[in-house]
Amino acid sequence: MPAWPSYAPLTFTPPPAIGRAMTKPARQHQVYTLLVQVGRKADDGLPENSTGAALLCYASGVDEAEAVRETVAILKQADMAPLDVTGYGSLAEREAQDHEIDAEERALMERALQENSVVVAQITPFFDKD
Repeated sequence: MPAWPSYAPLTFTPPPAIGRAMTKPARQHQVYTLLVQVGRKADDGLPENSTGAALLCYASGVDEAEAVRETVAILKQADMAPLDVTGYGSLAEREAQDHEIDAEERALMERALQENSVVVAQITPFFDKD
């Protein structure tokens, strides 16, 4: 019976570009303050005579664009009709602009960060003046 030939073990060294991508540090999530205007949609849960609402949201994301995308997606899943989103920045950005942030607001922001979620802190319905 012939002996099996001896082979050197195979090794794989990834190309430099792949190696760098694998060691790229993960971007840290932050919480962003967003004001979302929504229109009416069937079964949206808004008061019957309202024409829409403004929602104050705290959303987690690696950047504000991701926080906006996640917020809009979640509101659509909740049968709401997002029309416009205004971003007021991350907690650090708001502090740098000397915004007053009370303990309750900070707690909601921390919750959004810990749960990697969107927290709707306030809903203000809009009504016609008629």
